[in-house]
Amino acid sequence: MGRGIQVVPAKHADELRAIEQARLELIRQIASGDPDALGKLYDSTNRAVFGLIVRILSDPATAEEVVLEVYTQVWRQASSYDPRRGTPSAWLLTIARSRAIDRFRATDQTRRRQEPLSSVESARSDDADPEASASEAERGTLVRAALEELPPEQREVIELAYFSGLSHSEIATRCSLPLGTVKTRTRLAMVRLRSALALLEGEVGP
Repeated sequence: MGRGIQVVPAKHADELRAIEQARLELIRQIASGDPDALGKLYDSTNRAVFGLIVRILSDPATAEEVVLEVYTQVWRQASSYDPRRGTPSAWLLTIARSRAIDRFRATDQTRRRQEPLSSVESARSDDADPEASASEAERGTLVRAALEELPPEQREVIELAYFSGLSHSEIATRCSLPLGTVKTRTRLAMVRLRSALALLEGEVGP
C-alpha cells in the first residue's frame, strides 16, 4: 500500500508558524537598526545556515567566512524582506545558498587559473563572470581584513559567535563577562564590519 500524502501534525505546524513569526519580528527589528535582534536571529538560525553552506563548499573554514557575510547581508537588507515572497527561514537560506555558490565559483575560478594552461584550454568554461568572481574574492579579503582591524575584545566575541557558534549567553559564561558587555561588543563590531562591507558596495563614502 502506498504511503499517501504525509500531513504535518497541527501542533507541529503551529510551532513552525510561531518560530517563523518570531523570526519575522526579529527581521523587522534588524531593519530598524537593532543589532541585538541580529544576534538573536543568528543564535536561532546559524546552525542551519552553516550546514547549508558547508555542504556546498565542503570547506568548514571558508564556510565560516561566508556565514559572516550572510548575516552582514541580512543586516543591510532586512528592510527589503517581503514576507509575501517566503518565510524568514527561506529568505535567510536563499541568501546563504547564493553567497555560498558565489564563493564556490570564485574559488573554482582561482583554482582554474592555477592549473596548467593545457588543462585550462581543454576544460569547458562555464564559470561566473570574471568581474563577479573578482568581487567575491575581494569581499572575502575585506571581511578578513575588517576582522583583523577590530579591537581584540570585539574580535573575540565575533569569532566565538560566528565561528564557534556560541550564543551571547555562552560567550558571557566563557569569557566571564556580563551579558550586556558581550552584546555591546558584538554591536560595535557589527557596525564596524557593516561599514567595511558598505564601502565595498559603494553604499557610503570613505
